[in-house]
Amino acid sequence: MFAEDKKIRVLYIDDELNNLLAFQASFRRKYKIFIASSSAEGMSILNDEKDIQVIICDQRMPQSTGVEFFQVIRKAFPDPVRILLTGYTDAEAIINAINEGEIFRYIKKPWDEFELQNAVQNAFELYTTRLQLKRKVSELQKTNDELNRFVYSTSHDLRSPLASAMGIINLARMENSVDDPNNYLGMIETCVNKMDAFIQKIIEYYKSIRVEDEYAEIDFESMLSETIAICRMQKPSVEFVLNVDQQMVFFNDPFRVSIIMDNLLSNAVKYSKPSTEAPKVEVSVKVDEYKVQIEIADNGIGIVEEHLNNIFKMFFRSTTHVNGLGIGLYIVKEALSRIGGDISVASAYGQGTTFHIMIPNFKKKKEEQESN
Repeated sequence: MFAEDKKIRVLYIDDELNNLLAFQASFRRKYKIFIASSSAEGMSILNDEKDIQVIICDQRMPQSTGVEFFQVIRKAFPDPVRILLTGYTDAEAIINAINEGEIFRYIKKPWDEFELQNAVQNAFELYTTRLQLKRKVSELQKTNDELNRFVYSTSHDLRSPLASAMGIINLARMENSVDDPNNYLGMIETCVNKMDAFIQKIIEYYKSIRVEDEYAEIDFESMLSETIAICRMQKPSVEFVLNVDQQMVFFNDPFRVSIIMDNLLSNAVKYSKPSTEAPKVEVSVKVDEYKVQIEIADNGIGIVEEHLNNIFKMFFRSTTHVNGLGIGLYIVKEALSRIGGDISVASAYGQGTTFHIMIPNFKKKKEEQESN
């Protein structure tokens, strides 16, 4: 019984009884064989036997061709490796089957026993490899989910003691209970704020990759006005110019679009020149039926040319003069990728930086979902 279970499980479908009997006679000692004389009978066996590993099907059968049968079972039974058997020089059918990924290989009839045996063995090895890969991917996904949950939970837990530390610092200043001629409290506060900002970015990144896509209407005037108001608190000396041309409804994921805008505008403020240089950020928005094009231009410190290809990498910092975390633009790139958008950048060091963003309008997609 154990030896029988270890055999390769092969389903052979052919409307010619002699071929079925010949296959059984040749390979019954090597394989666990299931035979069917029609596509319907083959489908019935696949429904009953869940662990078929290799399917061999004749191309020319009365009810359907082998290629048509493989097309039908492809989604319902994706794991078995498929071999097409044909006695005809049906080049078009063979090419279509291979191009569509329906079959592992084809063999001409009358089949050679040694060639067919090698084909089945190779197909079984492919089946085993795919199964192992699927199991590894599943394990990796589980580990990744656990790691993400751990990072998210830990990030939240870390913010609590940081908030307590900030509270103690503020209390000490209010009560004048600490003699601090060297401004050690200020240094501690800077470190705590930097750590808290980093943790917030981690939480933001986690939400960006974990939260499900949700398409809704976006009003860019309202969204960007709110973001700019927050950025002004960050650095009041920066002048913002907002120009929104939105004559039609725009649908995409408001959560991720907001994350993209928050990070880009926050970066423009963070890397602006000193207030004496009249820092300025211009935001232009153009919405049409298919997309929105956004341009964010600043006259800040700029990015050196050799760094332009690296700024979207995690933890990359183009300058050491500003306390950046090197994660904001990475979050932007990931969020854009998730919603089907794109971004490009042009910059001149010492003169400023311009980001061009394209985000698709899913208005029609939203209407189709609602109609269904």
